[in-house]
Amino acid sequence: MAPLPNVRTHDSVTALEDVKAQIARAARENGRDPAAVTLVAVTKTFGPDAITPVLEAGHRVFGENRVQEARGKWPDLKARYPGIELHLIGPLQSNKAREAVALFDAIHSLDRPSLAEALAKEIARAGKAPRLFVEINTGEEAQKSGVLPADADRFIALCRDRHGLAIAGLMGIPPADEPPSPHFALLAKIAARNGLSQLSMGMSADFEQAVALGATHVRVGSAIFGARH
Repeated sequence: MAPLPNVRTHDSVTALEDVKAQIARAARENGRDPAAVTLVAVTKTFGPDAITPVLEAGHRVFGENRVQEARGKWPDLKARYPGIELHLIGPLQSNKAREAVALFDAIHSLDRPSLAEALAKEIARAGKAPRLFVEINTGEEAQKSGVLPADADRFIALCRDRHGLAIAGLMGIPPADEPPSPHFALLAKIAARNGLSQLSMGMSADFEQAVALGATHVRVGSAIFGARH
């Protein structure tokens, strides 16, 4: 007797394709190549059973919020599915820099000098350099991490000049109670004047607006995997 179909499998794979179609449409409507936008499927709080159907469907770029959670589930998945690219999108403690450099292909949350120093030391030691995004707190929210917009140019220069870090781009999370587009536009402006081509912005509720304003990486979780427990 054939096994019963896995409802989550069908739902997550269908949702993945829907999100990809929305990204492609938003890109084309704004004169952009859909291939210039990377979908980072955010798997925080979801285990291997939920992630595997999306891997089986061919998706290979994923995001996690915490080093410890990623360490618990991704080494085995990486061994089973070649070509996985793993992004750290949550805050990073300086004392976790070694693990982060070992585990992740990109880090989206570089936000302070002590972390820049820790990452520079670990990259030199390990000979492995994840792509680095500086996190900008565009809404200047006290409870959020991220460099203030007024300090962004100075911090990017410090990362490059003092620590020798190659900065790939910027990441931002707009305030939940404000329209996101002005924040995306501000992030793009800061990136442009610093010669940065990559923008990690846009989540499940606003990724289409982010694509319209130049996002190269959108971080989408619940729109693919459903509500988190």
